[in-house]
Amino acid sequence: MSDVTVRQLADVVGIPLDRLLTQLGDAGLAVNSADDMLSDSEKLKLLSYLRQSHGKDQPAGTEPKKVTLQRRTVSELKQGKVMGKNVKTVSVEVRKKRTYVKRSELPETDERRLEADKARLALEVEEAQRVQRELILQKLKQDEDRKLLDAEHQPLSKPDDVVIAPAKVEESPPIESVQTHNIEIIEPDQIEPDTIKPMAIKYEEVKPVEELKSAEDDTAEPNKAAESKYSEAKPIEELAVVVKLPVDKPPLESKPVVFDEVVPQQKPVASTKPVPAKPVVKPSATPRAPGAPRAGGGGASRPIPSSAVLAAVKGMDETKRGKKKGIGGKRGEDDREATVDDIRRGKSKKSKQRAPMVMPEQRHGFERPTAPIVHEVQVPDTITAAELAQRMSVKAAEVIKALMKMGVMATINQALDQETAFLVVEEMGHKAIAQAEDSLEAEIMATMALEENAEQQPRAPVVTIMGHVDHGKTSLLDYIRKTRVAASEAGGITQHIGAYQVKTSNGSVTFLDTPGHAAFTAMRARGAKVTDIVVLVVAADDGVMPQTREAVDHSRAANVPMVVAINKIDKPGSDPDRVKQELVVLKVVPEDWGGDTQFVNVSAKTGEGIDSLLDAILVQAEVLELKAPVKVPATGVVLESKLDKGRGPVADILVEKGILRKGDFILCGQEFGRIRAMFNENGKPLKEAGPSSPVEILGLSGAPGAGDDFIVVADERKAREIALQREEKSRSSKLAAQQSAKLEDVFTRMETAGDSIDLNIIVKADVQGSLEALRSSLTELSTDKVKVKIVAGGVGGINESDSHLALASGAIIIGFNVRADSSARKLIEERGIDLHYYSIIYEVIDEVKKSILGMLAPEYKEQIVGVAEVRDVFRSPKFGAVAGCMVLEGFVKRNLPIRVLRDHVVVYEGQLESLRRFKDDVGEVKMGMECGIGVKNYNDVKPGDHIEVFEKVLVTR
Repeated sequence: MSDVTVRQLADVVGIPLDRLLTQLGDAGLAVNSADDMLSDSEKLKLLSYLRQSHGKDQPAGTEPKKVTLQRRTVSELKQGKVMGKNVKTVSVEVRKKRTYVKRSELPETDERRLEADKARLALEVEEAQRVQRELILQKLKQDEDRKLLDAEHQPLSKPDDVVIAPAKVEESPPIESVQTHNIEIIEPDQIEPDTIKPMAIKYEEVKPVEELKSAEDDTAEPNKAAESKYSEAKPIEELAVVVKLPVDKPPLESKPVVFDEVVPQQKPVASTKPVPAKPVVKPSATPRAPGAPRAGGGGASRPIPSSAVLAAVKGMDETKRGKKKGIGGKRGEDDREATVDDIRRGKSKKSKQRAPMVMPEQRHGFERPTAPIVHEVQVPDTITAAELAQRMSVKAAEVIKALMKMGVMATINQALDQETAFLVVEEMGHKAIAQAEDSLEAEIMATMALEENAEQQPRAPVVTIMGHVDHGKTSLLDYIRKTRVAASEAGGITQHIGAYQVKTSNGSVTFLDTPGHAAFTAMRARGAKVTDIVVLVVAADDGVMPQTREAVDHSRAANVPMVVAINKIDKPGSDPDRVKQELVVLKVVPEDWGGDTQFVNVSAKTGEGIDSLLDAILVQAEVLELKAPVKVPATGVVLESKLDKGRGPVADILVEKGILRKGDFILCGQEFGRIRAMFNENGKPLKEAGPSSPVEILGLSGAPGAGDDFIVVADERKAREIALQREEKSRSSKLAAQQSAKLEDVFTRMETAGDSIDLNIIVKADVQGSLEALRSSLTELSTDKVKVKIVAGGVGGINESDSHLALASGAIIIGFNVRADSSARKLIEERGIDLHYYSIIYEVIDEVKKSILGMLAPEYKEQIVGVAEVRDVFRSPKFGAVAGCMVLEGFVKRNLPIRVLRDHVVVYEGQLESLRRFKDDVGEVKMGMECGIGVKNYNDVKPGDHIEVFEKVLVTR
């Protein structure tokens, strides 16, 4: 394989470029950029590093190091007869398993290492013995001419202070034929006190050979330096060596060397009594030569080699340092050397005398802090209770307790706003800090700010046509475009934002056609936001209407100039002057009346005034001097978006700056993607689009929200991160928008829960703008008794998941210019789900209103239809008391409910049982006539009473 660049290798392997650069750096290859070349050797080096990091150092075909053999044998055992029973045969299976491990080269390596350590140790011991011998010889020569020392002036207060009587220091090869001087141990009572001088020899622990060379140079100095050094040392830290050599006497019988340990004194003793010396047991790290007598024991007197002296000194030095095995801590290097020496001398470990083990103190190192810990808590715009507790290093229950003390009932996953989170953090004793916004968003905004200074070129004006519904906006635009769009629209009304570019003799003009229905307020506000000029269309025969006033408010809020087109002037009865007067009330004054707004009389049917309208638009655009930068990344706004079944998410966008090209990677709200295709308003494919160009693009990850801004980015990774952050932020905002349950509102909610009814609706629309309009319009239909809840909403056809959701939530499905697929239709028919198709928005609103009325309980109102005064009372054997009455108001009708009033107080409420006039039963008696009234189950009627007749009427809501 030939040399390739790092970028090509990343594409071939299929990993991100940043990760490959990191791996090359870890492998030790000097690669600075993605365009550097890699040779075959460097690729092999990278491969070997990756294999090593993944644990694949050994080749795949290595031989196994362990073999396991399994053997199974089956035999039979016959059980004897037991209490007359037959012989029973039992099968016995014996399983054997044996593992053979291949002997590696590691034992041989360890053996070689042990031999090397032994050789090095022997050299070090030999060198240390030589230094020891030289020091002892120098001391012996100095002490021969001196008087005997007094032992009382030499403080011996520690177990480490040992009186050593060394054997003859001259070395001879055969130990049996050595001529030795007898070294006599001087007792304390034999030393003259006035002749004693302090002398101490301090032995360092054995160092490696390299450090011993420097020690030899130091020992070659004159004896003055050594004497002054040892004389100034503290006696409690010293190892005193007191020797006496016979000068005149002949050699006596040799004595063995004895290491004496002085009894430690806790307090200084004033008496001059000699301290009795006790024989000390040899240190455990000091090996005893074969055949040599133990310390303090009898036996033949044999001199101890100088290596034993060295080991004894070294053992005592280790005792002072606390490194000896058994006193605590880890086993030191000296213990290892002693063990090797034991092996060399043939002495087993079991024969060594072990020191008592001292267990370390079982105490934990952690101590609980007593002072309170104050954390600095970063608080974003919204944060859940669990995350806030984690940032304060407390349990979530503590945060919920603090919230309940503040009067807020919250759950562990409920989102809190920044102000509430600040109060909770300060309540719990910590410091709250507002979290800064994301740096990636700030970086993009800074890039856009720098591009404002780029070179700018003239661009076409963006004109938005606004007005009341059915005032001829789309028909006017059709005449300009020479098309027939209005005839193909459902109900003859526009329900989407349409963007078109018209070429005239004086330049191009981009038109945005907005719907005029009241439900599309947000869509009209979007159109006014991105536009340069607003054309307000008013019908000459209809005048100013509510949406006309709203369009004026939108244009003023966006600070956009306005051109008024008075349409339908060809119709009889049109009055343009009346329209001008009504607009003057809204502070829209025409130029010929002294104002600053152009008024043009047009007719979309005959084409009258169309050219004048275009000239007025171009004059206004020339006054504005519209310019936009071109050599910058393209930015703009989303006018509309939808989900096409064959093409995926489709977005209608308007380019505001720069040039948008096919293949650019764009970030659009919470969505991102690369532009796969781009079309103009006529469906023709485009390769690029400049400022003020409306285009339709494919390739986004989803349908963006209408009104979202888009920008072309160079780094795809940053675009993905920003999109995910925006999505997370939007989700957190939705959770925070849900009103948290207050403690004082709990019982109120429980009381009113049974009174209201929920109407669940699932809305599926063709475009994002229509979905937004339907959601807001239907939600506004809620009343105190019926609440409209939009369970789910989306762009695209009705699928099976929507049907399952409607089935689970008991919702009705509304399809606005969309249809259900086959699987959804099958489920809807089987389960009887309520599904409605609509193509006009006001039909949806009317049907939902009827559904709300149908869900309400019928409401009746009492209406008084007549009043009769009782003049006299008659007795009838059939009806009892019969009241002779005069009808004063209205009429009296049989079988209607009545009330008996006495002194304007209701004394009885019942039903009119009998109504007669001149002994004839009648159904109704009108005002001014007399009649007899029989009240059912009531005989206490008296003259002067009033009988009020009423009926219950159903009230239309």
